[in-house]
Amino acid sequence: MNGEYPEKAEAFASGLMVQAAWPILLVVAAVMAAPIISLAAAPQTTALSAAAWLAAAASALATLALSALLLFDALLFRLMGSHATEAAGGAAVDDVLARMRLKPTAAGGRSLDHRMAGTRRLLTRQRLALAMFAAASLVAAFV
Repeated sequence: MNGEYPEKAEAFASGLMVQAAWPILLVVAAVMAAPIISLAAAPQTTALSAAAWLAAAASALATLALSALLLFDALLFRLMGSHATEAAGGAAVDDVLARMRLKPTAAGGRSLDHRMAGTRRLLTRQRLALAMFAAASLVAAFV
């Protein structure tokens, strides 16, 4: 198991980098296209379209923030993978988080699979925020 641990952590980190990058690019492209779409849409602003633009902005910020967290997690998984054992990698990550005062020092280290499950939940939240951004943007553009 120890022989495949660094490769598993590195592969997960590489996948996270991709999963964090494409939503950022999508949100930035949509925000850049928003003025063109709003010019093509009806010139009147209704309360519904204003609320939709506000929802789109809020969900865009949430998507970007969650993507940044995923990038940070990817770097932490790379740090874990740079150690020979899972225990040493987990201790290194816990030490970094404690030094940054993001998490208190854990009494018992969490396994790689447990950490990956937490990051997958974060990835699900990012996808939900991106879906809300897409839906709100479509409503704002065509209402």
